[in-house]
Amino acid sequence: MSRRSAPGRTTRRLIQLYAGLALYGASSALLVESGLGLEPWNVLHQGLAKLTGLSIGMVSIVVGAAVLLLWIPLRQRPGLGTVSNVFVVGVAMDGTLALVPDAHTLAVRIPLLVLGILLNGAATGLYISARFGPGPRDGLMTGLHRLTGRSIRLMRTAVELAVVATGFALGGTIGVGTVLYALAIGPLAQLFLRLFAVPPAPGRGTVVAAGQPEGAILPR
Repeated sequence: MSRRSAPGRTTRRLIQLYAGLALYGASSALLVESGLGLEPWNVLHQGLAKLTGLSIGMVSIVVGAAVLLLWIPLRQRPGLGTVSNVFVVGVAMDGTLALVPDAHTLAVRIPLLVLGILLNGAATGLYISARFGPGPRDGLMTGLHRLTGRSIRLMRTAVELAVVATGFALGGTIGVGTVLYALAIGPLAQLFLRLFAVPPAPGRGTVVAAGQPEGAILPR
């Protein structure tokens, strides 16, 4: 690939990053509207939103920033995608919730759930393939893995169980959607990672996210 194509590759990566993050926030909002269960971190965000009176998107931003601070003792390095994740996802979530009317019947809520999970998988593939660094929560998993020597799978499971339990205790929604998300998001993300993969620069191997093991990002 010629040197001239480098700006085009970077532009594509930036578009993928911000489209993916915006779509991630929008898809998460659809899961909220379905009322049938949320992904683990949004169970916590919703519980904290009910406790504080803040919007769930604003809580997502605050929690993301707090988790990012934990990167300091864990010696993790944030990238553009890391910092952007903190703000874009929360803003997109609140914006979508403001636009989408409330769903009251299962005939509407079930399609919202399915669409939310599918779009979340696409969003994950988009922003991870952009290779601008992991989200703050993903970096927490890899930082703990490096600090403790425990497997990434174990660290992710332990953190997300704690997050779900705390969020549920605060009033966050756990349901069939939570289970369906856990089962579907890994295969969906793998599919979209391959679909949206950006060709590597000359002389570099294909990577999913710089410095980020794929298993740290994809839910188990």
